[in-house]
Amino acid sequence: MNDPMSYQARAIRSGVIALLGLAMAGAALHAEVIEQVLVKVNGEIFTKTELENRQVVRLREQGQRIDLKSAAGNEQLKRLLDQITPSIMADAIDEMLVVQRGKELGYRLSDEQFKSIVDNIRKENKLESDEQFEAALKQEGLSVSDLRRNVERNMIFSRVQQNEVMSRVALTDEEARAYYDSHLQEFTTPPSVTLREILIPSSTDPRGANVGADEAAKAKADAVRARVVAGEDFEKLVAEASEAPSRANGGLVGPFSLTDLSAELQKIITPMKVGEISPVLRTTRGYQLLKLENQTPNNVLPFEQAKERISERVFTDKRRQEFDKYLDKLRAEAIIDWKNPEIQKAFEEGLKQRKQQQQQQQAAPLSPPTAPPAPTSPTLAPRSSSH
Repeated sequence: MNDPMSYQARAIRSGVIALLGLAMAGAALHAEVIEQVLVKVNGEIFTKTELENRQVVRLREQGQRIDLKSAAGNEQLKRLLDQITPSIMADAIDEMLVVQRGKELGYRLSDEQFKSIVDNIRKENKLESDEQFEAALKQEGLSVSDLRRNVERNMIFSRVQQNEVMSRVALTDEEARAYYDSHLQEFTTPPSVTLREILIPSSTDPRGANVGADEAAKAKADAVRARVVAGEDFEKLVAEASEAPSRANGGLVGPFSLTDLSAELQKIITPMKVGEISPVLRTTRGYQLLKLENQTPNNVLPFEQAKERISERVFTDKRRQEFDKYLDKLRAEAIIDWKNPEIQKAFEEGLKQRKQQQQQQQAAPLSPPTAPPAPTSPTLAPRSSSH
């Protein structure tokens, strides 16, 4: 079993800023808002003030600096609140249920654990003395006891999640193999090619193509190709004749995925062997010769090398699914007494949205093996020509 303290500490440290922000939002609202109970969860109340605290924090996370107290009639704010409140309520109710379960299991934050967390907060925020630390808390409208209560809730949530669900989830080789076999395309790198190019530009005038200049460019490209076929060095001819940006690099472009080329160019490149020269191609900028410098075939990542990525993906999905089942069980066993129908609807919508997001995540493929980037050269795009 993983060390609970290290697991909790990581989770808590990552949430320190959110805790301070929540306290600051609460300090701004609590003094003037009469408590209105929105829901009771196994007898524990969740109030309008608590919802507003969480809304303020979420809005600030999105870069919104809005004062809820003076936002009456603000249609933009109403739309924002309608968007964020469902997920806030779903998270809040689940948090209450998990923390309640953790307390039933006897989970508590010890003095030593809290001291360690406070030391980390002080170190990260460069608060060297007790006075500086307490002043920083006061500035955020937070007492040490408030901080401890929030940190303890985070810790209890993490311990329940880890000990009641995560530590009991395992991924078998059979499950990993089944994912690999059914998603083989995710572990396949498409073929790639590296080319060298020579570009002979075709001049135009304001009235359109200059037929004489175009024919001269075509003749020059044909002559250059004949010299290459006769055995002259391609890179030497790049330096002598090409006017593509790649001239400074010996005409080299790529590597890039063969599938990133236009269908017309794929038909030309695919049958070529390394070292072969293309026919003279008409492009938007003139006439072009391509030499196939290098190519790599399709590459399928072996199962043993793909296993770690599969495990991370499938194991994460399994843990999420098992935790969702755990939350469903807690909700089914809980006495949830709604005092506000609109907030109840928001909660139900939040659960629906969460389920849809999870389905989308499960359907999304793993990141494919890294493929070479596509070139940016505009010369690798042949166009139809009568030549």
